[in-house]
Amino acid sequence: MPETTFATLQRDLSFVLYEVLGVDALCERPAFAQHDRATFDAMLAAAIKLAAGAFGDHAALLDQREPTWDGERVHLIPEVKAALDAFIEGGFLAAGFPEADGGLGLPYSVTQAFMAAFYAANPATAAYPLLTSAAANLLRVFGSEDQRRRYMTPMLEGRFFGTMCLSEPHAGSALADLRTVAHPQPDGRYHIVGDKMWISGGDHDLSESIVHLVLARLPDAPPGVKGISLFIVPKHHIDEAGAVGAPNGVRLIGLNHKMGYRGTVNTALAFGDEAPAVGELVGRPHQGLQAMFHMMNEARVGVGLGATMLGYAGLRYSVEYAKERLQGRHPDQRDPAAPPIPIIEHADVRRMLLAQKAYVEGGLALGLYCAQLIDEADSAPDEAARAQAQTLLAILTPVAKAWPSAYGPQANDLAIQVLGGCGYTRDYPVERLYRDNRLNPIHEGANGIQGIDLLGRKVIMDQGRALSALLAAITETAQGCAAEPTLAPMCEALIAAAGRVSEVSVVVGQAAAQGQIRLALANAHTYLMMVGHTVIAWMWLKQAAVAVDKAPSSPFYAGKLQAARYFFRYELPQTVQQAALLAALDDTTLTADPASL
Repeated sequence: MPETTFATLQRDLSFVLYEVLGVDALCERPAFAQHDRATFDAMLAAAIKLAAGAFGDHAALLDQREPTWDGERVHLIPEVKAALDAFIEGGFLAAGFPEADGGLGLPYSVTQAFMAAFYAANPATAAYPLLTSAAANLLRVFGSEDQRRRYMTPMLEGRFFGTMCLSEPHAGSALADLRTVAHPQPDGRYHIVGDKMWISGGDHDLSESIVHLVLARLPDAPPGVKGISLFIVPKHHIDEAGAVGAPNGVRLIGLNHKMGYRGTVNTALAFGDEAPAVGELVGRPHQGLQAMFHMMNEARVGVGLGATMLGYAGLRYSVEYAKERLQGRHPDQRDPAAPPIPIIEHADVRRMLLAQKAYVEGGLALGLYCAQLIDEADSAPDEAARAQAQTLLAILTPVAKAWPSAYGPQANDLAIQVLGGCGYTRDYPVERLYRDNRLNPIHEGANGIQGIDLLGRKVIMDQGRALSALLAAITETAQGCAAEPTLAPMCEALIAAAGRVSEVSVVVGQAAAQGQIRLALANAHTYLMMVGHTVIAWMWLKQAAVAVDKAPSSPFYAGKLQAARYFFRYELPQTVQQAALLAALDDTTLTADPASL
């Protein structure tokens, strides 16, 4: 990456954290009173230095020399462990956990900000601590005291890493169809029998052991998702003192070789086929999804932020390239002897750079806003504020996962286009960034599933209270900025877009209430993208409101205002056509004859 990438990132992170979100005000609350902005800035600076160095330095090599398996061990290039050891030693793995658990007690918004740097530098290596911290946080909330002592604490120390084992070869994302069974044993533990697929970080020697969090059914479980329980199944037996013992019955079947994210070991695992896979129940029987989705939702916000940062890295590279690459002349320059100009002077190249900027810096604001909602839900001074944050987070989680993972790859595609033929070669990183990012619309709940979750669950839950809260927050921002002449057209457009979301939601909701469930959900993805564009426009209005007074004297703030203008003029109008299709309850996708496809 260009040297300027991480300096620019630090400025962008500070802008969103402090100027847009006011995250430093969290230090006034008891949960974060031991910190101040200087602490936050020190962690960000240290993270960016490590990301640019030990993480970024081996990203290309790791892509070229992906993990291998010799039938006994998984092998990774040594730079991965060296980077992760430095990450753990720097306190980043446990930074967001309470001091009582061995962490630093930092706000989640700050930990996500510094994780953004690692995602931009090397998402394949950053995936290991992402999964581990999410698994540890699940155990912090749902695990017993003994489970936290024997599994969570070693994870926060970096001695154990974590995974989540949901998908199965025959079922994919259809969790209601999972077949893995947990057989009760006389000692209160369970023998887990079944196969799991697409398990990131499922086998390696990067840690002393791996804590698999596995969804399975008890023999007497009711059918469907209501019969799913959650179990800890470690790679090795862990005794009462927390010591690592002999291997547990978790067998690596093979590695999945991917288009991108090649450096994250992705596995197929067999539990209990050759030796007993001993597991421990987490929480209550048949309540596994509640606990797992605590981890999944955290991971989904992380996936959206990761998609954003891959797009961000491509943007920064293509901007630097466009400034240096000389090619062509202005269309009104007819002298063939005139010197060529930097391609950033061409309007079409600026279009592609502006689109990238609008996508990724809008997505960055959304990811950090969702992280701030987690902080609000945990630490707001009154119950009403905490409940409001939880409500907004619930409806925004599918958007925060899916919209950036749809438009992050589009940003990477544009970065390749800016570089032209060079962008299509392995001599430059933008093709790798695109390949890495193409995974994000798929994993942690494919984007189609996120659309159904948003429209089929989150919008209608609690009589539509979450959607009403979201639209009220959007409208409040727009009304608060409407007096500023530069922002007034944006405010008007955003209020209109929010109104379209409200009107369409009523139409689709009525169809569902009348039993037309398939028709109501047939265009859930279109609904998701419409809501996503409206939310990103909201994020851009928030940024523009901060930048407008400073833009005349600062290229940084001028750039924010210009990107907001681009998004409102070129992107937000798409919601008009999307709303029309949804309001008509279009059945094109529902009635298409499979035989004709």
